[in-house]
Amino acid sequence: MQPLVSRPARSAERHSHDHRQQSEQERFIMNAIAQPSRNLSIFDKYGGIRILRHVIMDYYDRVLDSDVIGHFFEDTDMVKLIDHQTKFFTMVLGGPAHFSDARLASAHKHMRLSHVEFDEAVLLLNETLADAHFAQDDQNTVIAAIEARRRILVA
Repeated sequence: MQPLVSRPARSAERHSHDHRQQSEQERFIMNAIAQPSRNLSIFDKYGGIRILRHVIMDYYDRVLDSDVIGHFFEDTDMVKLIDHQTKFFTMVLGGPAHFSDARLASAHKHMRLSHVEFDEAVLLLNETLADAHFAQDDQNTVIAAIEARRRILVA
């Protein structure tokens, strides 16, 4: 998928991650990819909630830097949102959480998302998953799960 809108480079201050923590995350994920999955969910395969939270934090760094969708989050409690989204993505990745489509629709209705804005969110998610070393098949599965909810999230 090609970007619909060009974005400025992400600000350095938002991406000053703790290198030790990032290295630990990368080692964990690379080890998970190298081992057979034994029918593990994507959630379990990549380290569960601990690793997923870091992935979601990286995703929202990108979202906040986006000229297309960053404005939606200007007055948002990001700690609360990241916690909520970590739980949502726990479900998407096959972990122990559940969100109904009705709840998702209700939570996003006020945003009145366009297809262009939804595409931007999906693009940023795909970039984040790739940078977090998710296998291509797992990226495709996650993106397909998000795309399956497009009709309830886009106005």
